[in-house]
Amino acid sequence: MKQTSIEIVEVGPRDGLQNEALAVATADKLALIYRAIGYGARRIEVTSFVNPKKVPQLADAEELVAQLPDRDDVTYVGLVLNRRGAERAIATGRIDELGAVCVTSDSFGIRNQGQTSDESLAAAMEIVALAKSAGRSGQITIATAFGCPFEGEIAIGRVVEMAKRVADAAPREIALADTIGVGVPSQVADMVGRVREAVSGLPVRVHFHNTRNTGLANVWAAVAEGAATVDASLGGLGGCPFAPGAAGNVPTEDVVYLLERGGVATGLDLPAIVDAATWFTGVMGRPLPAMVSKAPAFPG
Repeated sequence: MKQTSIEIVEVGPRDGLQNEALAVATADKLALIYRAIGYGARRIEVTSFVNPKKVPQLADAEELVAQLPDRDDVTYVGLVLNRRGAERAIATGRIDELGAVCVTSDSFGIRNQGQTSDESLAAAMEIVALAKSAGRSGQITIATAFGCPFEGEIAIGRVVEMAKRVADAAPREIALADTIGVGVPSQVADMVGRVREAVSGLPVRVHFHNTRNTGLANVWAAVAEGAATVDASLGGLGGCPFAPGAAGNVPTEDVVYLLERGGVATGLDLPAIVDAATWFTGVMGRPLPAMVSKAPAFPG
């Protein structure tokens, strides 16, 4: 293990909810964010500024953001896919960081954001520049880094080359996203290691879906290889409307249990996360995928 602590970005309010059929009230989304702050999350992906017709669950982005608590110690992240989204996020005056996305394949890029792979990369770099000019930070995620639902295997060389180009925009970090949950630990370790080497010290974040039950193993492999930040979603909810078969994100409570028990500090309070997950289960009206919040506390 190359480090003894990592950062977790709570993505439940955005990625956790965006693909849910149940319309979650703005008040409940806000309560989720308050609870995330309560259990120690200091970077929270609160919403996305995308076409509300395509992602109706997040059509209340401006309304939600206007009600966020004033916290100097919390970074509120808004996902944006183009200039229009970036302008909306900046105009709120409450979003601290813009999260941009580029994709490895044309097929997914056109379905997800109406852009080819290269166009999505150019747009992501522009978003970082817009964020900086507005006094915000910007980060870039390389989506479908471990596989595409339409084109299958993605060459690692393609991901490394995209990471090098992303680094030219000097974002806060580069994230590698397993959008459809096809990655395995050996692949993750190889990719994180090669990307870290290629981008000259720029931090690497990872984003895993647990579609094939490899998500937690992939988290461990990524952190062992030097990933600085891990995305996780309370209860393990998540999915992409444009990625067939994509299941939930790795659960916040399961990731924290794994890392803390393994000697890697996260700064999050596990009992408080479990309490929040119990509340969130009631909001969603069904059991959530996470395991730790269903199991007896250990040590008791």
